[in-house]
Amino acid sequence: MLSARQRWLCRRGMRELDLLIGRYLAQGYATAPPAEQRAFQRLLELQDDELWHYLGGGPLPEEAELAALIRKLQNLPPAPA
Repeated sequence: MLSARQRWLCRRGMRELDLLIGRYLAQGYATAPPAEQRAFQRLLELQDDELWHYLGGGPLPEEAELAALIRKLQNLPPAPA
């Protein structure tokens, strides 16, 4: 479960990031394994430009769990209309 502070961190300065993070929260966070939830919490600590670099196809971070989560976010199906 995300704390109020973590939910606040999900609100980013870029609409694209808000959409990606919001989709993950809606489609996967609650049922994710604890290691993936911890990786998501670390992801929220990244600056917007660094996060967008990773999600936009730049080189992934060296940390395996964080890299796997970023690949998962990149491959999430679009939100239903």
